[in-house]
Amino acid sequence: MGRGKVLMAMSGGLDSSVAAMMLLECGYDLVGITMKTWEYADSGIDGKETGCCSLDSINDARHLAVRLGFPHYVLDIREEFNHYIVKDFIEEYLEGRTPNPCVLCNTHIKWGALLKRAGQLGCDYIATGHYARIREEGGRMVLYKGEDQGKDQSYVLWGLSQDFLRKTIFPLGDYTKDQIRSIARKAGFEQVAEKRESYEICFIPDNDYRGFLEKQVPGLGQKIGGGDFVDIEGNVIGRHKGYPFYTIGQRKGLNIAMGEPMYVNRIIPRTNTIVLGNKKQTFSKRFWVSGFNPIKSERLPEDDPVIVKIRYKDPGHLASVQYKENSSGITVNLHQAASAVTPGQSAVFYDGNDVLGGGFIETDTE
Repeated sequence: MGRGKVLMAMSGGLDSSVAAMMLLECGYDLVGITMKTWEYADSGIDGKETGCCSLDSINDARHLAVRLGFPHYVLDIREEFNHYIVKDFIEEYLEGRTPNPCVLCNTHIKWGALLKRAGQLGCDYIATGHYARIREEGGRMVLYKGEDQGKDQSYVLWGLSQDFLRKTIFPLGDYTKDQIRSIARKAGFEQVAEKRESYEICFIPDNDYRGFLEKQVPGLGQKIGGGDFVDIEGNVIGRHKGYPFYTIGQRKGLNIAMGEPMYVNRIIPRTNTIVLGNKKQTFSKRFWVSGFNPIKSERLPEDDPVIVKIRYKDPGHLASVQYKENSSGITVNLHQAASAVTPGQSAVFYDGNDVLGGGFIETDTE
């Protein structure tokens, strides 16, 4: 007897391909699905399509499903993706923030679309090729880090609800990337094993988000115009091309000569002003978090310190938290100052390997 029916999200890449092989080996009944989230022509990017939404990737996923003997479908969610993810991406930059589209996509688009289609196809679970793990503890589903700490993706999954986690399988969580490549080779999928990884935002494969903004919002540079670079004291020290084209912590491309490297410290959309500071001045010890999603327990511990990651590759910082009165926000006090705490990015809280929950960084602590 089989172990259940699983809807496997397939990008055509190494990770989801090996995840599908693993599930079949474990006795699951499999249905493959590839989500079409973006049309590269819509981004105004020239050249060959690459990434998870390209025709080649969709065909690779379909070919693997045919070879392994399970059905495969393509789900077109471009309209929802454009409305919720691309629109938010643009709006966040226009508000002087740095968005985190992968978190929003996982939370509001991919899991919702997968579970809806899973129900239609009679599937008991959904599965993806993420490097993360899930267990049940005390009646709650706990998300925790994958075995391969260098590839762990729990940071971008903090927004998943308990219902989503309860229906999700992460086959790769107990394996390293090298082990996954080895599995593909041993199974005779040498071409899959050698596929390169993509680190770009899926709808900006050339990694030029400034060019993307200008193509999506025609005349953006002219509408906003240039503004002042100021130092921490408010003295004008130069001119910039428009606040949406800069991010907190940015050093390159400022064209400012001050005798020491300068970094973007703060972005003020209302006055089209960018505050610059030296490296030391980019550090801060306090911020707050909005939109918190609890995972391991309903609340973060206010009596004991936790580890918080403020970006994907961040090693983590020891912090104490307090819930704000008459607010859903959480104040975070870092035990040691961290550089470039960026509004719009995610703060994800950990207890060892376990994800306690996460939310969006806000730097207005007043």
